[in-house]
Amino acid sequence: MKPMKTMRLRYKQRLFLYFGVIFVLFTVGVVVFERSRERFFKTETLKERLRVYADVANATLLQAADSSRQQPLKTLLSTFPQDIRLTLVGNRGEVIFDNAVSDLSVMENHLDRPEVASARRGGEGTNIRTSASNSQPYIYYAKRYPSYYIRVAMPYSMSVRSFLKADNLFIYFIAALFLLMLLLIHVVTGRLGKSIRQLRDFIVCSEGDEGSVPSFTFPQDELGEIAASIVESYRQLKSSRKKIAQEREKLLQHVHTSEEGICFFSANRQVEFYNGLFIQYLNTIADEANSNPAAALSDPSFGQLTDFLANPDDSGCAGVQISKHGRFFSALVNIFDDGSFEMIINDATKHEKTSRLKQEMTGNIAHELRTPVTSIRGYLETIMTQPLDSEKRQAFLTKAYSQTITLSELIHDMSLIAKIEGAPSSFALEAVNIRSLLENLKGDLEIPLQEKGVSLTWSIAADVTVKGNRNLLYSIFRNLTDNVIRHAGSGVSVQVSMYGEDRDFYYFSYSDTGAGIPNEQHLSRLFERFYRVGKGRTRDTGGSGLGLSIVKNAVAFHRGAIVAKNRASGGLEFLFNLPKG
Repeated sequence: MKPMKTMRLRYKQRLFLYFGVIFVLFTVGVVVFERSRERFFKTETLKERLRVYADVANATLLQAADSSRQQPLKTLLSTFPQDIRLTLVGNRGEVIFDNAVSDLSVMENHLDRPEVASARRGGEGTNIRTSASNSQPYIYYAKRYPSYYIRVAMPYSMSVRSFLKADNLFIYFIAALFLLMLLLIHVVTGRLGKSIRQLRDFIVCSEGDEGSVPSFTFPQDELGEIAASIVESYRQLKSSRKKIAQEREKLLQHVHTSEEGICFFSANRQVEFYNGLFIQYLNTIADEANSNPAAALSDPSFGQLTDFLANPDDSGCAGVQISKHGRFFSALVNIFDDGSFEMIINDATKHEKTSRLKQEMTGNIAHELRTPVTSIRGYLETIMTQPLDSEKRQAFLTKAYSQTITLSELIHDMSLIAKIEGAPSSFALEAVNIRSLLENLKGDLEIPLQEKGVSLTWSIAADVTVKGNRNLLYSIFRNLTDNVIRHAGSGVSVQVSMYGEDRDFYYFSYSDTGAGIPNEQHLSRLFERFYRVGKGRTRDTGGSGLGLSIVKNAVAFHRGAIVAKNRASGGLEFLFNLPKG
């Protein structure tokens, strides 16, 4: 099911909507204000009428004898409309007279009545509510006088409600005016939107037309003039747009496909463009951090390049090698025909370290090969040049053969490491049962284990299966065990256990009760190729010197990691993880 396309309003429709909303809000505000003011004035008319009744009642009381107030008020009520309610309230809130209630003793204190409370604060007050005395709705008016309050009430009947209701004629007039204004807004927005719509149609047609720019006739107004000016500018831009886009694509492709720090400078050495790697490499080389790529032109490390820029040769290109803070960089300057130039910085640290590592590796290999080759040559020369009895001759041949075994092991281990690092995809993966693997290992090493009195045991469940290469997994446990046989001493116990697991890995411990490594500074270097804790150790005890390096590479091949540490009770412990099968 295709998603519904969101409806997009045209400019004319949006403009009409905006003006319409503004005018609606304005109209509603006018209507609300007019109706509230009309109600207010009508309420004031009723209030003024009730005020007159209260003043007449007060004048009557002032003319009457002080001993009687009820009789004058009763006489006065005969001149008032029949539905008028008149109440006389004392300053303490007691009801002195009320023509709507016969028994005044049941009436509560009236100081808390809303209209009386307002009169007490401001001289007069009004309120529309239902009477608590006779449960009839009234519009009340109360006025404060020196000795009492006079309250006049009028029933809040349908006639009063109708009187207070606003006249709808004004609303009809506003509604008609509103519709007329909407029509005018529609006409005005149509005229304004015409130029915008034509300009939009021009842009749409132009974007899809790679050739000539289409022609449009715009209205003769200010907006039309602006649109015509935009069209003319677009015509001028169209001719060079494709070329600029092509050059930009070339530049971006060069920058993004290379792992180089690049900065482009104008002929007057102003920075025009640079990438993040240039700033990163520059700050690594420079003594102080700087976010301005132009700092490279004043840094002493780039002195040869700045001298070349001052006096360039015909090649227009120069380079320099820079070594800073243990890292190696190559910097290059290319000068273009217009005098602008680019500066490129490459991080050559990895290449330099690889080159040095190869040189060191070559030296180590030559050194390790020299010993067995020299021994073999010496034994054979002795046999060939010296008269030896059969027993010595056999002894020399045995020693020469032993050295060829050492040489063969060294070549095999070197080939294995090279294969792990250079062609990891050549190792097939399968489900390997660890207990079965250890049983095979124990059988293969039964004789050397017995000769050294080494016991090999494990505490691993029968169903622990690792996904990996069987030969590499075997080499991990084989080389760890060979390391124990050669270096841990006699009467040593080896324990292999699985001490934990998670969703992806099993975690193994390989520990022995041997001599361990007294100087713990050597622990972090045990996995280096040809590294010896003591000089001559590997030659005295046999082995190629690559066993633990093979272990580390084999564990890494299986996405694991391995560390070595001394056990508190003595001996070495290797902790590593392997993926679940």
